[in-house]
Order: sequence, then C-alpha cells, then structure tokens
Amino acid sequence: MSKQEQIQRELEVLRAAVPEVRGVLVASTEGLPIAHSFTNGADPQRVAAMSAAASSLGRRISESLNAGSLMEVSVAGSEGHIFVYSAGTRAVLAVVGPAGANAGLIHLEARDAAKAILEIFGP
Repeated sequence: MSKQEQIQRELEVLRAAVPEVRGVLVASTEGLPIAHSFTNGADPQRVAAMSAAASSLGRRISESLNAGSLMEVSVAGSEGHIFVYSAGTRAVLAVVGPAGANAGLIHLEARDAAKAILEIFGP
C-alpha cells in the first residue's frame, strides 16, 4: 500500500470514529495538501496553507516560551473549531468540527491518527 493510500485510510478511520467532523486534512509543513476528506466544501489548498501556518506559529510560540515541542493548536470560532496536530517535522493533521463538537473525542482520535501519520512519513 502506498503512503498516500495509508494516509487516506487513517483519515477515513478518523472520520468514521468521529462522524460529526466536517473535514480532515493532512498537509506538508510547507502548506501543501497531501490527503483530505471534507463534507463542508472547504478548499483543501487553503486549509492546508492555514494549518501549516498555525502549526508554524504554534511551534515558535511553544519554543519561545520553553513549552517543549509543539503537539497541537486549537482555534475556536462561533460556528466551529479547527484542531491542528503535529505529525512530525514534515506534516500536520487538521480536523474541522462544528461548534459544540465533542473536543475530547476529537483529541483522542486525532492524536492517534497524527501518531500513525508520523509513522507513515518517518521522523
């Protein structure tokens, strides 16, 4: 199975585990989409670029405040949330959910998915 297929499988597993999410995406840390699954019509190019930027900013803040390696960044809006998880030095995982989404379940499943994606890409 190719890396692309393995990543897409991880996204499908995440979507099945948390059906309320509006979309999931894996992007390179440069902001390029690698794999995605959206039900809300989101533009994968745009989500990938913003997710990589959020991860980069989060990484700089975390390092500047001596908080260790970045693990995740959360953004909450009145209509929904986006959670961005580090998947090593080469990729990020973004999960888009509606307002009132079960953040605990999203974190539980997405953290596992980010680890699996890290293993696919390697360190």
